[in-house]
Amino acid sequence: MMPLTLVECPRDAMQGVEEWIPTATKIEYLNSLLKVGFDVLDFGSFVSPKVIPQLKDTAEVLEQLQPSETQLLAIVANTKGAEMACSHRPVNVLGFPLSLSETFQQRNTNKSIKEALVTIDEIMELCTRSGKELVVYLSMGFGNPYGDPYDRDTVIRFVDQLISKEVSTISLADTVGQAKEDDIRFLFNTLIPTFPKVSFGAHLHARADHAMSKLQAAWESGCRRFDTAMLGYGGCPMAGDQLTGNIDTRTLLTFLKQQEVQPKLDFLALLEAQKKASEVFHS
Repeated sequence: MMPLTLVECPRDAMQGVEEWIPTATKIEYLNSLLKVGFDVLDFGSFVSPKVIPQLKDTAEVLEQLQPSETQLLAIVANTKGAEMACSHRPVNVLGFPLSLSETFQQRNTNKSIKEALVTIDEIMELCTRSGKELVVYLSMGFGNPYGDPYDRDTVIRFVDQLISKEVSTISLADTVGQAKEDDIRFLFNTLIPTFPKVSFGAHLHARADHAMSKLQAAWESGCRRFDTAMLGYGGCPMAGDQLTGNIDTRTLLTFLKQQEVQPKLDFLALLEAQKKASEVFHS
């Protein structure tokens, strides 16, 4: 059984916010999250500021983050972004979105799936040279709204390709929040025992009333890596759909408590981070 890995995703929460969040505010919020003790913090992205203007200050923010035991993850969409991320020593992990939907791959990274697979090879080489880890997010991992072909076998074929490229951490992303519990169970029940050396994660988007059942399906199927965001904000602006938020970190912690699992977190720091999240997102 893989160890429990909690990935906090303020980057995903902030990227779709149209009103500019001041750099100093981002730094303060991210540093409050670093005090909590999450395993990984998805803190920013090295992508074109024309595409995601909210995150154009990622490098500046990174310079002011306090050292911690939490690994720092940056999203990249191409080799240039990966080179930028790898040039920063504090970045531990690069995340690359590979879509099962041809339509979404073009919208999200301006590449075909075939081109994206080549990019993964290039990023993997950069990560190996710089001692960083690569996480591939299989976006639209539970279906897509564009009519592109999708079935469970397609997911398994994509995973096979990634493993042949020596990718060892793969997160199934429910990009538009349409995953069904049966699909979640089938995929994790199939993938985890078939590929025991791979760490499989769940990056689930859901309405609040569906979050617990999706977490339950993933947990019962052996998934132990979860992406969430404080207060449940987030969603990919490239999807072009009404954003379905991330699962709220508090919902995941409530779920874990029900499973009698106590993560090693500083819960006083968590409360402080929650207050700052309310200020950042004006909730």
